[in-house]
Amino acid sequence: MQRPTSKNAIKFSKICFGYEPNKVFLQDVSFEIKENEYVCIVGHNGSGKSTVSKILNGLLKPWSGQFTLFGELITKDNIDYLRNNIGVIFQNPDNQFIGLSVEDDIAFGLENKQVEPTEMWPIIKNVTKIVGISHLLDFDSQLLSGGQKQHVAIASVLALDPKIIVFDEATSMLDPKSTIELKQLMLELKNKFKKTVISITHDMDEIIKADKVLVMNSGKLVASGKPQDVFVKQQDVIKKSALNAPFVLELSQLLSERNKNIKPTMNLDVLIKQVSHECK
Repeated sequence: MQRPTSKNAIKFSKICFGYEPNKVFLQDVSFEIKENEYVCIVGHNGSGKSTVSKILNGLLKPWSGQFTLFGELITKDNIDYLRNNIGVIFQNPDNQFIGLSVEDDIAFGLENKQVEPTEMWPIIKNVTKIVGISHLLDFDSQLLSGGQKQHVAIASVLALDPKIIVFDEATSMLDPKSTIELKQLMLELKNKFKKTVISITHDMDEIIKADKVLVMNSGKLVASGKPQDVFVKQQDVIKKSALNAPFVLELSQLLSERNKNIKPTMNLDVLIKQVSHECK
């Protein structure tokens, strides 16, 4: 099916869903995500962000409302269209492994799509180069480190060339070094490979680089916009959502209480300039 032309990659319009009969959990959730945006969806446990993720990847069907993908309404009749355009990286990469080796795991999705064997190797070679795991092709996926496993999972998704990639708590099981590497890769996928990147995350420092942040609380979308606007200008909403601010913003806010010439910011370079100016 050919993808319709639309500036919106994803649009939720008054989406409702519940896990129990007659008890709504997601309540009239509406938002838009543009093509080639990097969007973080945040919220404490039970806020609804993971439910939004499951609707995005077709695991849950909304009770009401509309979910459109590149301008096309998603229904039970075109769920394959959704799955061809959205790839998901889960919290635990072990859940995405099938084969005995890294190469087998990446090839699995291509085999399901009936890609000719002669066409597979160039694809596998390209995606492993993108994520930096070309040297791991013959390794047993189960014996890799957490960061390496996550990179294999990303390569497996990239091989299918989805327009949108959803990272569902993808950094939560990683060490600090692997977390930094994964965040850099997310930005590269957006900037270099023009993917729409959606990250469901607890990591408040991750939102600093995002184009947009969506804040969920008790099944409702309570704030959305540029990270600086949401976390600086809507602090009451952030506090009610039981979220911490990114470290740079917290630090700048503490400094601002002591010196009014220092303004709250999420930009570390801006904060350093402000502090340097005041120290002269």
